[in-house]
Amino acid sequence: MAEEKQAGVGDAPRDARARIVDALMALAAERRFEEIAIHDIAERAGVSLADFRDAFPSKGAVLGGFTRRIDRAVLSHPDEDLAGEAPRERLFDALMRRLDAMAPYREGLREITGWLERDPLAALAMNQSLINSMRFMLETAGIDAEGVAGAFKLQGLAFAWRRVVGVWLDDEPDLAKTLAALDRALTQGERAVAGIEAMERIAAPLAAFAQAACAQGLRAGEAVRRRARGAEPAAPAGPN
Repeated sequence: MAEEKQAGVGDAPRDARARIVDALMALAAERRFEEIAIHDIAERAGVSLADFRDAFPSKGAVLGGFTRRIDRAVLSHPDEDLAGEAPRERLFDALMRRLDAMAPYREGLREITGWLERDPLAALAMNQSLINSMRFMLETAGIDAEGVAGAFKLQGLAFAWRRVVGVWLDDEPDLAKTLAALDRALTQGERAVAGIEAMERIAAPLAAFAQAACAQGLRAGEAVRRRARGAEPAAPAGPN
């Protein structure tokens, strides 16, 4: 009995978060995002403002919760048939599965996309959430996202994804335009990343030399300071 009660307590917050996310996406399909108040979301979700506050601090945070929902949908069901394929093909598949997971919320996403275009500050704030999602899309495809080149890949993929979603929102059911836009974006990204990685390889020896020279200079400066301290005259002795 205690175990059942504990499971119920643990499930309640998760259920409230899910209902809040669903409520926001439903409202976004009905009205401008700027016109949706927190109390509107809470009322649609059937939760109190106190429960809303426990779950999310803002509307933007609810969108972050929606993004994580889509991430989980993609990451929880990898296509094992593509395990031996090239990373580019695995990334293409992951992003298409992402669109499949987003499809039930298409109208709400149309309004949210419009809101982000109308509010550059909101778009900037949401950029980090998108980059975090793209990090996991690269990871599931086996593509490194670390270092300078990794940061370039993440931001470049985030920009490309926004363009692809814009095409997808107005595409026909066969998604021919979306497929072409995604293929084009990944091809352009591959070329750009290849250039960045080549620059990194060229710059690596220069960076190592600069680091070594800096370290040698610091050691030399410390040696000079130690010698200077050793040459300082002793303080005169005080009267007996």
